[in-house]
Amino acid sequence: MSEVKVNKISPRTACGTVTLGDSGDTITIPSGVTITNNGTAAGFGATGAVSWDTTAKTASFTAVSGNGYFVNTTSGSITATLPATPSAGDIVAFKDYANTFDTNQLLLDRNGSNIDGVANNFEVTAEGQSITLVYIDATRGWVPTDAAKASDFSEVQAFVTATGGTITECGDYKIHTFTGPGTFCVSCAGNCAGSNSVDYLVIAGGAGGASGYGGGGGGAGGYRESSGAASGCYSRSPLGACVSALPVTAQGYPVVVGAGSAGAISIQPSTNGSNSSFSSIISAGGGSTGYNSPSQAARSGGSGGGGTASAPNLGGNGNTPPVSPPQGFPGGTASTSGNHVGSGGGGASAAGQAGTNTGPGKGGDGGDGQPSSITGSAVVRAGGGGGSRENSCQSLKGLGGAGGGGDAGIQPGSVGQAGTVNTGSGGGASGGVDPAPFADGGAGGSGIVIIRYKFQ
Repeated sequence: MSEVKVNKISPRTACGTVTLGDSGDTITIPSGVTITNNGTAAGFGATGAVSWDTTAKTASFTAVSGNGYFVNTTSGSITATLPATPSAGDIVAFKDYANTFDTNQLLLDRNGSNIDGVANNFEVTAEGQSITLVYIDATRGWVPTDAAKASDFSEVQAFVTATGGTITECGDYKIHTFTGPGTFCVSCAGNCAGSNSVDYLVIAGGAGGASGYGGGGGGAGGYRESSGAASGCYSRSPLGACVSALPVTAQGYPVVVGAGSAGAISIQPSTNGSNSSFSSIISAGGGSTGYNSPSQAARSGGSGGGGTASAPNLGGNGNTPPVSPPQGFPGGTASTSGNHVGSGGGGASAAGQAGTNTGPGKGGDGGDGQPSSITGSAVVRAGGGGGSRENSCQSLKGLGGAGGGGDAGIQPGSVGQAGTVNTGSGGGASGGVDPAPFADGGAGGSGIVIIRYKFQ
């Protein structure tokens, strides 16, 4: 066998390529020889292999490309930080030294790169597991190879983290309650292993009640909620069935809480309540009542206003603008025969009742609201306001709907009861006799926005 001894082999011409042997030849590297690569290796069968560090790691460390590590988690979990700014083909490997990954996991800190296409840290929790990661590109990042699979390790749980409103806790869930305008500020959007969406209840402001005799009650503000499946399956109304929670990203979400409108006064009709909103959810303000002079029909809204005992005497429509499931119900129809009898405003779960002249007659009751335990306790909200009867006494006034609707006033000329604040309920109509001036209708209740999510 001939032998050539040189310090450097360079190409004969400026072609930039040196060829060792011919096709079919075998080049043998003797035992004990070390080959150092200071450039880029391509086409070698050794690509994807690691050199194992035989000193077991017993504390957190930063991995170096090309190395494999035996990790001993007997005394507690250990974090391996993956190489920063990796290049395609970089490789690291890990092995459970003491078969304790199932009790004390190996945490993989992504160090700015994706792991298996996900921008999150991972954990290895299988006893005796070994795993090799090769960096592919910025999209997939570090990908498990050899016998390892994506199922051999999993994302570390990350939960929604946010500020804003009044924050309370219910077990593993946080509740943000907004009774006025604010911002729901998400600093961590979480992931599917922990939480990455929020449930909500958004109620608009209710409308004020009518002034005068035979006036209608104010409509409740629109009532919109999710199913609760993302944050503990709490008890909620039928309206939330099959309504998905809202996914969130790290940003600020403006929250608007609608005000209730003032009750009507002797020479002015009432107006609709104001909208409430969070993210893509907008609940419409409650519809205002009808008015005697000048004659004005009840208006549509989240729930419709109650009709007044003068033409036109119909109640306003609910669920306006329309959404699915509906955000509210219509107001009732007033009676124009005999005694003037107003109708109740619509509520979140039922229409306002019509005013009746049967027997002594009675003002229509407001429609009932809806229940929800989103805060951890069952609360009914968004009831319609009660309608009044001309020359009414206590037993003949319309009652506010369950959930905070205001009762109607009674003779002689008592004001209508206001809807309860932060329930979005309608105000009651005033009591009164002809002629004017008349007492004021009750104000609508302000709305509320409640957001709930899993935080641990």
